[in-house]
Amino acid sequence: MKHSALAFWLPTGIVCVAFVGSGFANLFHSPHIAADMARLGYPRYFSTILGAWKVLGAAAVVVPRLPRLKEWAYAGMIFDLSGGAISRAVAGDGAIGIAPPLFVAALVVTSWALRPADRVLGSIVARGAPQ
Repeated sequence: MKHSALAFWLPTGIVCVAFVGSGFANLFHSPHIAADMARLGYPRYFSTILGAWKVLGAAAVVVPRLPRLKEWAYAGMIFDLSGGAISRAVAGDGAIGIAPPLFVAALVVTSWALRPADRVLGSIVARGAPQ
């Protein structure tokens, strides 16, 4: 595997594992996730919605093609993680609570920045391929 491919797939893999894992925990209302969501003030149904979008977002980032969908998935991941960090800050979780979503957000930005050309929306549009 080339160095650039490894540089892309390592953070991408970590992000996708994190999103699939936490997504299923949200979907199945894992006790520790349900308790944390309730503590942060979110209704139970929000966990189901969030879980579904997390799993779908991770899938969109990994599958080939679909560059426009990938852009939306990356954006959704940043919305989720920044919202999580803000929720934790407002709840008074301090640096220990805020750091994990910000760290994963940095990995999302790294994955997005290092994605191969065939996963970049602009390069496909420039060649005239359908979106």
